[in-house]
Amino acid sequence: MSVLDILAGFFLMNAMPHFVLGVWKGRMLSLFGMSPTANIAYGLLNFVASISIVSWTYALKGLAEHGMYVGALGVLLIYFVTAHFFQRLFAKK
Repeated sequence: MSVLDILAGFFLMNAMPHFVLGVWKGRMLSLFGMSPTANIAYGLLNFVASISIVSWTYALKGLAEHGMYVGALGVLLIYFVTAHFFQRLFAKK
């Protein structure tokens, strides 16, 4: 395991709470401030940074050999797609 693997994992896992709290209109300090929009943008920036590190290090066909990363990436992508549905479903009215 290299330093780049650790950074890719850090950025990927840091994307989730910022994106989730941004969608749910929560406040969390991020690089861009504490607004929900800033948290969504920071979550997406972390996601792009993680994908960039992994693509640069292993290329896309090497990505399939890292099951832990692919699993975590899958969970995050599912949430990216379904976030607004869950927010409407569970938000307090």
